[in-house]
Amino acid sequence: MCEHEEHYHEHDEHGQNYIILRTIIALALFACGYKLKPLFILAYLIAGGDVLYKAVKNIVKGHVFDENFLMSIATAGALAIKEFPEAVAVMILYQIGEYLQHRAVEKSRHSISKLMDIRPDYANLNGQKVAPQEVKIGDIITVNPGEKIPLDGVVIDGLASVDTSALTGESLPRSIKEGDTVRSGCINLDGVLKIRVTKEFGESAASKILELVENASSKKAKTENFITKFARYYTPFVVFLALFIAFIPPLFFKGNWIIRALTFLVISCPCALVISIPLSFFAGIGGASKQGILIKGSSYLETLAKTKTVLFDKTGTLTKGVFKVTGINSQNPDMLKYAAYAESASSHPIALAIKKAYGQEIPEGIKIKEMAGKGIQADIEGHEILAGNAKLVNPPENANKAGTIVYISIDGVYQGYIVISDEIKEDSEETIAKLREMNIKTVMLTGDSAESAERVQEKLNLDNVYSELLPGNKVEKVEDEIKNASGSTIFVGDGINDAPVLTRADVGIAMGGLGSDAAIEAADAVIMDDKPFKVVNAIVLARKTMTIVKQNIVFAIGVKAIFLILGGFGAVTMWGAVFADVGVSLLAVLNALRCGSKRVSKNV
Repeated sequence: MCEHEEHYHEHDEHGQNYIILRTIIALALFACGYKLKPLFILAYLIAGGDVLYKAVKNIVKGHVFDENFLMSIATAGALAIKEFPEAVAVMILYQIGEYLQHRAVEKSRHSISKLMDIRPDYANLNGQKVAPQEVKIGDIITVNPGEKIPLDGVVIDGLASVDTSALTGESLPRSIKEGDTVRSGCINLDGVLKIRVTKEFGESAASKILELVENASSKKAKTENFITKFARYYTPFVVFLALFIAFIPPLFFKGNWIIRALTFLVISCPCALVISIPLSFFAGIGGASKQGILIKGSSYLETLAKTKTVLFDKTGTLTKGVFKVTGINSQNPDMLKYAAYAESASSHPIALAIKKAYGQEIPEGIKIKEMAGKGIQADIEGHEILAGNAKLVNPPENANKAGTIVYISIDGVYQGYIVISDEIKEDSEETIAKLREMNIKTVMLTGDSAESAERVQEKLNLDNVYSELLPGNKVEKVEDEIKNASGSTIFVGDGINDAPVLTRADVGIAMGGLGSDAAIEAADAVIMDDKPFKVVNAIVLARKTMTIVKQNIVFAIGVKAIFLILGGFGAVTMWGAVFADVGVSLLAVLNALRCGSKRVSKNV
């Protein structure tokens, strides 16, 4: 009962109904076999024909020692010594176990397959339904009530509530109005929306999420790889041990050692391990997806369970990233204008806040040079404008203000500064408190000023903060934390500048729904909304998954060892061997399905 996980993906509903029908027929023939012996053989072939076929097919391919081989030689041996009921019972119970196991796996897969529902079927373009792939950037599409939003874009007309649960795990609808950005995969609940498309289908949120889901099983955990290697050596070992039991002890001791050897083979089938371990990780990934957390592979789930340090970006991760100008300190009345001109080509939240505060039209054709991690250099009306942090402008004063400070100079002469404030997210404080309760160190990395960083640290009670960092400095800080950490080091961020850091951390988590494409691409896990508390849920779920994986390993190996010893000494019958094999596997599978249920509640 332990074909690898791919085995389950092959079975559709029709195939499962066929197994049920075969099993019922085999049971009826089995009951009649006690009066007419040949019916046992017919029942055996009907119940176990696929097992025998796979065993022969795998032998031809060179894969001799697998579970089908074990089942086939054990039951064929039982038939040879005229133990007909036992041989048929093995195959029938195997099929029953296969069916029950398949249903359990499907339950686990359901949470992930629900995500596949976000795939849009069509887009309404110019009054016609077309494939989403045919829509181009800049096209205007219409989304009617009840339809999926097929592509990412900006609402240019309309008001509606949208269901984002498939993307974010959040059950409450979100209100959408003119000017709002929308992501593909959401469902329009009411109202008619006209959307200007900003990304082609291949780059849209729905397409990227589907790609993540489809590739989620490609990154195997070390534990999974261990089980695969274990089964590779374990199976031939038990086959040769069964041959030893069958032919060596009879030279010295009395007893039916052939039966003992066949019983030993049935017990030895490593079903519980081969199935329940991958299923545990699969259930964990599925459970995370229900909470709006996409984990790209079981290896990252395993690493998350060992988390000892979490490093957060500030803007858009612990704070809302919604900035507004809250102070201007300058004797130059045109300073805000020059700052807005300098930031005209930037879509950074700070730049948007400055342009919004200026509130007037900005001419095109301004020569702008971005200074990475420092700010902007611009040529405006014949003047050189510098707008950025203290490293760029070198101000004669340090503005001791709560918020982000943008210093301005014109032609090398310091003009003053602009104060821009960002609001801390509602659940950031509880996120940090919970992580501290879990004995996890919390650190914030930011390019903002020391004053702004210290304000957030004081509010959230972070263990450590590093401020005024360039993107390269963030990578260095992550590497330092990795060296000093006793477990895994996790980085959580959302901006394009976070991509190198996300890649360097043991696990990079992108705040995905509104984060940059580069960050989502570089990350190992994606939170589909902007709630940092889901980092806590991801770690808790990963820890529970690994606990269950270890339980299944100990349980399966322990029970197998006991029954193998008893079977070798003839203390367990063939019937007992069958029930031990099926029972252990099903209990391990049911235990594995608990992986996806862990969620930490919060009081926000």
